[in-house]
Amino acid sequence: MKVSGILSTKSGGIITAHPNQTIQEAARLMANYNIGALIVVDDAGKLVGILSERDIVRKAVTHDGVFTLSIADVMTTNVITALPQDDLMSVAHTMTEKRFRHMPILDRDGELIGMISIGDVLKAQRDQYRGEIDTLETQLMADEE
Repeated sequence: MKVSGILSTKSGGIITAHPNQTIQEAARLMANYNIGALIVVDDAGKLVGILSERDIVRKAVTHDGVFTLSIADVMTTNVITALPQDDLMSVAHTMTEKRFRHMPILDRDGELIGMISIGDVLKAQRDQYRGEIDTLETQLMADEE
């Protein structure tokens, strides 16, 4: 299975933020959309970072006024991305080994086209396995008749 398979099942647009917005604004966006991370883009829409709930919590430990900081002060700038044609197992391995839960997806030209979460990956794998089990059960029943 490919990353594009997950992207094709996701509804809604890509929720992004700008580096100059505050963490308060970012947290509000995350709460309103029930998401755990925001893709941070510049004025041209190019990926410049990602901001996760984990980033905010880690900064809050060392900075009392975390909600007044800009997203640029807290976001992760070394973002690992994937392409739609990437193998899902490879992406799952990278997310697990590097210990992050959200991955922006870019096209070959570097344009942002979506984001997947580890939950999306696990659901896709579960659905694939369920389909394989159903197929095997159907074959077994046909063989028994």
